[in-house]
Amino acid sequence: MSMMESVSYLKGLAEGLGIDDTTKEGKLLSAIVDVLDNMAAEIAEIEETADEQAELLDIIDEDLGNLEEDFYGAEEDEDDCGDDDLYEVTCPNCGDQIYLDEDMLLEGDTVCPNCGQTLEFDFDGCADDNCECGCGHDHE
Repeated sequence: MSMMESVSYLKGLAEGLGIDDTTKEGKLLSAIVDVLDNMAAEIAEIEETADEQAELLDIIDEDLGNLEEDFYGAEEDEDDCGDDDLYEVTCPNCGDQIYLDEDMLLEGDTVCPNCGQTLEFDFDGCADDNCECGCGHDHE
């Protein structure tokens, strides 16, 4: 039974009992039933508004998904994302995951966007197959 139905039932009971509105108790009971009726109407209106907002949010979510697909392309399997030159780095200060490309790593340092800590990178291997020393820079 909905709230509106429950209040209507209470109003019917109050009318069926023949409550005298001239007595203190009758005035109180009538006022309580009226307040309940107003509350039930407002709650029904709020529920209707919430349902409308949920429908609009679903439409916006779908539109955003379409825009993301158009902008970023179709979703691919995470293991085969095609971004071979992105590297995940964990900040030793705050533990935040940072994703850097090869050029950012070759600069030797970057700033953690979460805590502001400067992260320095030291390479034992070389990202450039033509480099002889293994550092990734041209030494001419």
